[in-house]
Amino acid sequence: MTITTTPPSSPARRGRVPGRLRIRTMPGRIRALAALAAVAVLVVLLVTTLTVRDARDGLRVIGHDAGPQVVATGDLYFALSDMDAQLADALLIGGDAGLASRRAAALRLYEQRRSEANGALLQGSRLAGSDPTGQRTAQAMLDALGRYERLAGQALLTDQQSNHAAGPPPAAVTALYRQATDLMKLDVLPKAYNLTLDNGTKVRRTYEAKRSAVLQGRVWVILTGLLLLVVLVGVQFYLARRFRRLVNPFLALATAGTLVLVVVSVALLSSEAGRLRTAKEDGFDSVLALSRARAISNSAHADESRYLLDPGRADTYEQVYLDKSQTIMYVPAGNLDAYYTQVDQKIGGTDFLGFYGTEAHHITLPGQQEALHKVLTGYQKVQANDRTIRRLATAGGGRAAISAKLGAGTDDFGDYDKALVSLTDLHGGAFDKAISAGDHGLRGWNLILPGAAVVLIILILAGVRPRLSEYR
Repeated sequence: MTITTTPPSSPARRGRVPGRLRIRTMPGRIRALAALAAVAVLVVLLVTTLTVRDARDGLRVIGHDAGPQVVATGDLYFALSDMDAQLADALLIGGDAGLASRRAAALRLYEQRRSEANGALLQGSRLAGSDPTGQRTAQAMLDALGRYERLAGQALLTDQQSNHAAGPPPAAVTALYRQATDLMKLDVLPKAYNLTLDNGTKVRRTYEAKRSAVLQGRVWVILTGLLLLVVLVGVQFYLARRFRRLVNPFLALATAGTLVLVVVSVALLSSEAGRLRTAKEDGFDSVLALSRARAISNSAHADESRYLLDPGRADTYEQVYLDKSQTIMYVPAGNLDAYYTQVDQKIGGTDFLGFYGTEAHHITLPGQQEALHKVLTGYQKVQANDRTIRRLATAGGGRAAISAKLGAGTDDFGDYDKALVSLTDLHGGAFDKAISAGDHGLRGWNLILPGAAVVLIILILAGVRPRLSEYR
C-alpha cells in the first residue's frame, strides 16, 4: 500500500503573504508609505502641541499668576511706605493751627494707604493660593502691620494730647514714632520686598525657560513639518511613477494643508515668543522697576519730614535720603550738594544709572520718551525743593523749612508722582496688551491641532485607497 503525502501549500497558494514579505508587494509598499505619512503627521501634532503648551504656560505664569502677585506686592510696598510718610507729616505738624488742614489731609491719606495695604496684602495672599511660603509671609506681615498700627495710634494720641507747635514733637512722641518707623523699615517693608523678589524670580525663570522652549519648539515644528512634506511628496511621486497618475488630489490637498499648518504654526509660535518678550521686558520689568522707584521716592520724601521731626537722627535721615536718591537716579556724588548739581546737569541726557537710567536706555514704546522726560523734570524739581528745605533748616529757620515742606503752594512732589504713575501705566498697558494678545492667539489651538491631524490622515488614506482597491 502506497501512502501519498501532500506537501504543505505555499503561502502564495494559500493567498497570503508573510508579514516580512508583504512590504515587497505593491500594496504593502503603499500601506507602509501611508503609515509613514500618518506617523509623521502625529509627530508634527505632538511637537506643535507641546510647544503651544509651553507658550500657554508662560503666559499663565507671567500674566495671570506670579506677574499679578508682583504688581500686588509692589502696590503693597508703596502703600506701606506712604503710611509711614503720612504719619511723619502728621506728627511734624502737631497742633499748629496754620497747618491743621494739611494734618487732616495726612491722616486721611494714612487711613487710605492703610486700607490699600490691607487690600493688597489680601490680594497677594489670595494669589499665592496654596503656596505655604507665601501664606506664611502674608500672615507674618499682617501681624507686623498690626503692631505698627498700634504704635502709630499711640504716637498720634500722645501727640494730640501734647498739642505742640509745628516741629519736633515731645520726646515721648518721638520715641513711639521711632519704634513704629523702625518696625516698618526693618520688618514690614523687607517682608513686602521679599514677596516681590520671590515672585519676580519666578517670573524671570518662567520667562527664560518657556520662551526658550517656544523658540526651540518652533525649530522642531519646522523640521518635522519639512519631514512630513518630504514624505507626502515622496508618496505622490511613487504613486505617479507606478500608476502613471499625474496628480493625486487627496495627497495634493494633504500636502497643501501640511504647508499651511506648518506656516501658521511657526507664525503663531514666533508671535507668542514676541509677546512673551514684550510682556516681560517692555511691561513687567519696567512696571516692577518703576513701582519700586515710586515707593522709594515716597519714602525719601518722607525722610525730609523725619529729618525735621527727629533732630537726633537728622544726619542719619540725610544720608538715607541720599542713598535712596542714588537708587532712583544714580550720578557720581558723595553728598547731597554734589548730587543736586549732578542731577541738574544730567537731566535731558542718558548719562546716569539707577531705575531711571535703566528706563532711559530702554525706550521701546510710543510716548515713553516724553513720559520719562516729565518724570525726570519732576524729579529735578523735587530735588531742588529738598535743597531749599535743608538750607532753611540748617540756617535755623525750622518753621520756614516746615512751611516749605508742608505748606500750601505748588505740589511738585505730587506732580512728579503723577508723572511717574503715568509712565508706569504706559508699561502696564503694554503688559496687558501683550498678555491679552497672547491668550487670544492661542485660543482654540487645543482643537485646531488634533482636528488638522485627523483631516490630514483622512486625506492620506483617501489618497492611497483607490490604488489599493486595484489589487483586490
